[in-house]
Amino acid sequence: MKRKINEKILLYKIKTKKDPEAFGQLYDLYIEKIYRFIYFKVNSKEESEDLTSAVFLKVWSYLIEHKEKEVDSFSGLVYKIARNIVIDFYRSKAVHKEYPIDILEEIGEDDHNLYKIEMNQEVEKIMKDIKKLKYEYQEVITLKYVDDLEVSKIAEILDRSQTNIRVIMHRAIKKLKSFQENNK
Repeated sequence: MKRKINEKILLYKIKTKKDPEAFGQLYDLYIEKIYRFIYFKVNSKEESEDLTSAVFLKVWSYLIEHKEKEVDSFSGLVYKIARNIVIDFYRSKAVHKEYPIDILEEIGEDDHNLYKIEMNQEVEKIMKDIKKLKYEYQEVITLKYVDDLEVSKIAEILDRSQTNIRVIMHRAIKKLKSFQENNK
């Protein structure tokens, strides 16, 4: 509750005084979450950084240009903009036919690096399974388990009811389990 009130105060300062320090505080609260949200969708450090910057530029512009509009939830606004930027990113990629180039790195053979490789392989398997899901399932899984958002926030971001989000989440998890059972 205190965090929500603090966000409202910061939003008020941004809208009335164009306060960059207030925006900086909101930025600090959400930068890692939004970066993780985007990275999970695009799988590229550089592109994720660029898109995350674009999100916050768009949020700033929105807040300054739409002073009269009430922002009920800053997190809802940021995630909606991030979601739209990722969609636009993939649309532009489809038009330009860009293909990623894999860069190989030399890795030493100590225990720590082997553990990291095993963990990366496990995460890669899960990522592949998640990417097999329908887009709406991917979004709900990402928002819930990667970004650790509550069902109410997910419903707000995706413009759906909480019941609908719970049903989608249940179906997505069921589908993921079936993928993993088939991989064994």
